[in-house]
Amino acid sequence: MSDAHHHHDDDGPHEGPIKTPKQLILAVFFAFVIPIIGIILLVSFVSADKRPAAGSDGLSAKAVAERIRPVGSVEVKDVSDPTSLKTGEQVYGAVCTTCHGTGNLNAPKFGDTAAWAPRLGQGFETLLTHALKGKGAMPAQGGGDFSDIEIGRAVVYMANKAGAKFEEPKMNVQATTAGASTEPQAASAAGTTAVATNSAAVNTSAPAAVTTAATTSAATPAAAATAGAAPALYGQVCQTCHASGVANAPKLGDKAAWAPRLAQGVDGLTASAIKGKGAMPPKGGSNASDADIKAVVSYMVSQAK
Repeated sequence: MSDAHHHHDDDGPHEGPIKTPKQLILAVFFAFVIPIIGIILLVSFVSADKRPAAGSDGLSAKAVAERIRPVGSVEVKDVSDPTSLKTGEQVYGAVCTTCHGTGNLNAPKFGDTAAWAPRLGQGFETLLTHALKGKGAMPAQGGGDFSDIEIGRAVVYMANKAGAKFEEPKMNVQATTAGASTEPQAASAAGTTAVATNSAAVNTSAPAAVTTAATTSAATPAAAATAGAAPALYGQVCQTCHASGVANAPKLGDKAAWAPRLAQGVDGLTASAIKGKGAMPPKGGSNASDADIKAVVSYMVSQAK
């Protein structure tokens, strides 16, 4: 009898830990509050690493302006105003240092008097012509986009660091390099003095000379490609590297060298030529249009098939 009663007690309902309404309210409260507190602490911990440190200028006006700065900008130069032009050192740092700073592609290193000596003997006019039109692996203007007088200043800057005593070119350097003057250097210096005496003449003639030279330079390759003479454009721009394989450029007609590149197609190769790739500057350093570049790329591809 007693055993049956004891067994009945064991089978009865068991009481849980929550016995009163107060305990139920507390349990529900902590079930919500504790996870919320944990989430807040976790978010604070994660975001703490991204906050500017004490004293940081990450939120300063200068830092904010730098972050919202436009990607591109337009620079307008007045060639009649010498103060708007780049100095020789600035041009050197922008384009010339790529090769002349390291001696890449057999370029005479900056300040190397031994390497510059035979070149200085050619005179300033010859060095300037080479810089403007390009020579060997060096494209026209080193692949940059500067006025003739700015390139002249860069030539003087590099040459004088190698021992030359060249004078910085005056505003009439454009007329000289465009073929407007064939007189000796002494006559050129005298002409410079005369132009300096009459400032109105400088302001009137110099921009015209620059405009004429720039128009001629830009029109030459464009006219060649427009006439369907892609080989002519190749000879003016691309031949510098692709004829001899300079800077790992695939030689014209070398099917083995062109094979992996042909897989990109004409459009892919044209995009690389327009933007520049490796040692090749954008458009090979020319002012040719995108259509002209595509035409000459198609020509070179046809020679490799």
